[in-house]
Amino acid sequence: MFLVFFASGIVLVLETVSLRLVAPYLGLSLQVTSAVIGVSLGAIAYGAWLGGWHADRYDPRSVLAPLLGLAALAVAGTLPVVRWLGEVLRGTEVTVVLALTAVTVFVPIMLLSAVPPMVVKLQLGDLEQTGRVVGRLSGVGTLGAVTATLVTGFVLVAALPTSVIMIAAAVLLALAGLGLGVYLRRVRRDPDATASRMPTRVAVAALLATGTGLSVLAPDPCDVETAYHCAQVTVDPLRPAGRVLHLNAAEHSYVDLNDPTRLEYAYTQWIGVVADLAAPRGQAVDAVHLGGGGFTVPRYLAATRPGSRSTVFEIDGGLVELAEQRLGLRPGPDLKAVVGDARMLLADLPDASADLIVGDAFGDLAVPWHLTTREMMAQVRRVTGPDGVYAQNVIDGPPTRFIRAEVATVAAVFPHVALIAPRGALDGREGANFVVVASARPLPVQAIAARLAMLQEPVAVITGPELAAFTGDAAVLTDDYAPVDQMLVRVS
Repeated sequence: MFLVFFASGIVLVLETVSLRLVAPYLGLSLQVTSAVIGVSLGAIAYGAWLGGWHADRYDPRSVLAPLLGLAALAVAGTLPVVRWLGEVLRGTEVTVVLALTAVTVFVPIMLLSAVPPMVVKLQLGDLEQTGRVVGRLSGVGTLGAVTATLVTGFVLVAALPTSVIMIAAAVLLALAGLGLGVYLRRVRRDPDATASRMPTRVAVAALLATGTGLSVLAPDPCDVETAYHCAQVTVDPLRPAGRVLHLNAAEHSYVDLNDPTRLEYAYTQWIGVVADLAAPRGQAVDAVHLGGGGFTVPRYLAATRPGSRSTVFEIDGGLVELAEQRLGLRPGPDLKAVVGDARMLLADLPDASADLIVGDAFGDLAVPWHLTTREMMAQVRRVTGPDGVYAQNVIDGPPTRFIRAEVATVAAVFPHVALIAPRGALDGREGANFVVVASARPLPVQAIAARLAMLQEPVAVITGPELAAFTGDAAVLTDDYAPVDQMLVRVS
């Protein structure tokens, strides 16, 4: 029974960790999660079928130990293969997602899933106890899977790098295979088999050591693995003080350590324009930021509006630590980083307590769905009150289903809404960032447009009938219906 518990547990460890393995190359969208789950279930089904087929044709006692050894080799080889292949297969196309996911999980999970039916065959000595044996082992396997899922999600991922978890799983499988082989030979009283199998043991040990070594030498795309992200900070080759934050597969933020007023990315410049016009020039404001990232906008506000108070809701505590270590973040009375879910934390703020709310929270390239709904917008309006301004960053591309739905959702709550984006993106010809601007009071649209026209890459700002035409009949997103990831899938 322990063998079934152990094998089923390792299967769920691999399934959970595989999401982190592929995220730097594929992102962490619902499609990637679905691919990992689907391919894993397919591997479990195929492995169980093969295990049952072999159990009826061969003595499971001669197969189980080598099976664990093969699984150890497969796990040891997964990390280097994924990291080298991932650099080649980066992308979000369905074929790429399925291919890299299959490389990551299919073989080791298939091999481990062949274990339970073989153990059933060994335990089944009386046909009248078939239901009892199968039910007991099925329950034990499920318990192993549940235990591994909880331990991996709550403990292992938070405490250990992905590479260490994978190497440890491979070593545990190898030790289990060796131990089981020794035990079964003693039970079968076949001491002569030890010498004959020595070359096989040496070969397996050599391959395992090679796989482990390659795992250590494989390129690691992460400086830090947080609970949510594979994070990396690189130096801008054109500006020694420039730092670029990469999260999973995306370039996320840019920070100039010497000049907090420098907004490198176009969308941050648009948000900067909105922030500049949210209150009289130089006046301190109370700002809430949904998502921290590189903390670019909070630093900009502190530099351009001295005395402003920014509260940043960032769900990833590891990202806050990285920003303090590598991106010049200095929390204090005027810039406070609060670790937690933005929607839950926003609900705790008093009415009309923020002059500006900036929405820049992303899971991969998508805004987390629960931050996009009408119910969420109602909280934003409550906190911004009658005079505050909301600016939300969104990424979308043709056929722009998500941004149109999000504009419709914001407009269902706020009476005054504008949209900033490149003209090509508004016309549905290209993907881009969009910034939705909303308030309970009339927006200074003309002033925003004038400031945007002064940027190096001028963009459009639309409102009124033009914005209504852009939105069309898009559905309002609600807590009951917000298929954000599906809306972001491009239709060719």
